[in-house]
Amino acid sequence: MAQKMKAAIFIEPERIILGEKPVPEIGPLDALIRVTLTTICGTDVHILKGEYPVAAGLTIGHEPVGIIEKLGSAVQGYHEGQRVVAGAITPSGTSYACLAGLHSQCGGAHGHGWKPMGGWRFGNTIDGAQAEYLLVPDAMANLAPVPDGLTDEQVLMCPDILSTGIGGAEAGKVKIGDTVAIFAQGPIGLCATIGARMMGATSIIAVDALPERLEIAQRMGADHLVDIGKVDPVDEIRRITGGRGVDVAIEALGRQATFEAALRVLRPGGTLSSLGVYSEDLRIPLDAFAAGLGDHRIVTTLCPGGKERMRRLMEVIGSGRADTTSLVTQRFGLDDIETAYELFAHQRDGVLKVAIRP
Repeated sequence: MAQKMKAAIFIEPERIILGEKPVPEIGPLDALIRVTLTTICGTDVHILKGEYPVAAGLTIGHEPVGIIEKLGSAVQGYHEGQRVVAGAITPSGTSYACLAGLHSQCGGAHGHGWKPMGGWRFGNTIDGAQAEYLLVPDAMANLAPVPDGLTDEQVLMCPDILSTGIGGAEAGKVKIGDTVAIFAQGPIGLCATIGARMMGATSIIAVDALPERLEIAQRMGADHLVDIGKVDPVDEIRRITGGRGVDVAIEALGRQATFEAALRVLRPGGTLSSLGVYSEDLRIPLDAFAAGLGDHRIVTTLCPGGKERMRRLMEVIGSGRADTTSLVTQRFGLDDIETAYELFAHQRDGVLKVAIRP
């Protein structure tokens, strides 16, 4: 009889429960990791609310830190007992998308077909990380050894949040001397603030409604703080930039209001880098779009995954260039995952990210 494990299972909208599942059986290219730390993502809340569809019975979660329990027969270069992370996006390394350099859009183990969420498989198309054990597909492309000097909490943001936030700055092609506005300073927006600073932006404008998040943004490198509870963000950013507008606006919430404001603060020829996961159609206002004549760029990003991306992000953490440990505001055991979801979904008690320890 198959060994059982605890897992956070999607049942139906508004219902994710702690249940039991068999420990996964791995194939030749896979690895089984024992999860030592994971977290809940804003995207998991979209799943909980029924705003992003997944199959009933799926284990949720896509941010794993763990220890290799078992390796597939064809996997080389790793050993059992090794500490690893795997990205939220798990490219095969052999698909057409991977070989075109678009690792995030690797839609399947062998690149057959394409789907809008690219290579996001954990907690989307296959069982995810909010469990005691996790099957990692294409292990040789996706397992990144954790350096000895780094703790689980130090690397917890690498699989998704740090990769996505920095990815927003990368996609926006932030340059030395740029002025960058970042709309929403949740975990992803804060990591976009880190990314913009690392890429050379010299005037970073952080926008949020929560003063405590703006304080963290300042610690992460923001130069100007815009509290939308007190001022109109578009007017305030125009004032800060002397009417010029920003070189890059990063949208990190996934709502019409922030998308539109990000478009309105761009200078002519500026770039809107969109990170949010949207759950309804977006409208582009004619005036903000300059009737299509503004030389604007609107770019979207799904963060790259794979072991090289994870290695680089862990280098960023290990070098001291970024510290994301302050993003973890609450800690729960896997047994309390339903309580953790309730807290996170309602954004109570100043929550930014929760650490879930199986």
